[in-house]
Amino acid sequence: MLSFENVYKRYDNGTPALNGINLEIDDKEFVFIIGASGSGKSTLLKLILKEESITSGNIFFKDLKLSDLGKKEILKVRRSLGVVFQDFRLLPNKTVYENVAYAMEVVEKTDRRIKKDVPMVLSLVGLSDKMDRYPDELSGGEQQRVAIARAIINRPDLIIADEPTGNLDPENSIEIVKLFEKINEQGTTVLIVTHDKDIVNEMQKRVIEIDKGVVVRDDEKGIYSNEN
Repeated sequence: MLSFENVYKRYDNGTPALNGINLEIDDKEFVFIIGASGSGKSTLLKLILKEESITSGNIFFKDLKLSDLGKKEILKVRRSLGVVFQDFRLLPNKTVYENVAYAMEVVEKTDRRIKKDVPMVLSLVGLSDKMDRYPDELSGGEQQRVAIARAIINRPDLIIADEPTGNLDPENSIEIVKLFEKINEQGTTVLIVTHDKDIVNEMQKRVIEIDKGVVVRDDEKGIYSNEN
């Protein structure tokens, strides 16, 4: 699904971010990426999303070499991805239903398909009774569930979550990660960047640790290192 081959990233000001990353993530895997602030985790995500370009090396997504793709092809790749952020990024003037439907509208899905799929996905994330609510009427956990519904509505191959529990209390955090696990069990690859030690230890999924731009640990059923 996703492959990094000797990837280096150095920013224009000379700051090194990634120093020879080699990484393979297979279809249907559930992976946590951990590491201290400034370790290179965010850069890794930006390279996958093509928000940044590599300095050297190769990144492949589903056998596509990302550095070879033009703008139209990159947009097509991004439609195969679902992204969830720490700060939810919901549209405040749209209801729960409209926020999720909007993700389908921008890729020109039919009204019939939208009316069928949005309620189904909101049911999956436990928000069937909140479809007409606005974001400011929801709890933080509920807002993140809307963000997840929006991310999965177009059936992406890969979900990328950047600190998805960063603004949530421990109870909501574990519920959100269990929801990601449910999505993963239905066949979607899940990649979560997190500082949340408790959820990593609870889930015991594959853990990749990055330090100073290098993969220093890759455990199949890992925990969050006590040193962190």
